[in-house]
Amino acid sequence: MRHRSILAVAGWLATAVVATLIGLAAIRLVGESITGTPGGVLSQREVEQALAEEPASPPVSPGPTTGAPGPSGATPSGPAAGRRVFTTAGGTAVAECVPGGVRLVSWSPAQGYRAGDVDRGPDDDVEVKFEGPSGEYELKVRCVGREPVAVPDD
Repeated sequence: MRHRSILAVAGWLATAVVATLIGLAAIRLVGESITGTPGGVLSQREVEQALAEEPASPPVSPGPTTGAPGPSGATPSGPAAGRRVFTTAGGTAVAECVPGGVRLVSWSPAQGYRAGDVDRGPDDDVEVKFEGPSGEYELKVRCVGREPVAVPDD
């Protein structure tokens, strides 16, 4: 009987060792995606070399605010022709003129606000409504020439 107990314990230990080795092999095989950076950790020299090889991108700076405030206090500013940023107390939206009219590229409510009704276009005019504790700010935009402009509420 004692001989069988020793065999049972030895079999259990052998099974545990094999299962552990299989688990370790699987982790090593998949390893980098689970436990670290793909391709391993780079040295300082490798980072500097990789950065030196990448083309330098021009620095990004916010465009100056242009024009007078529009409806609901919307103020446009424009980093690129045909695309403008409009800012209200309720949030910010980016619009651009496209062949189908005007379209909202993006919008972001200010803290404490949420974007309500959004008509992103392209259309003759687009709009986004920001709703929050101080009320609603509706921003309507259309293209005049090839430039998006804020238009007063109807």
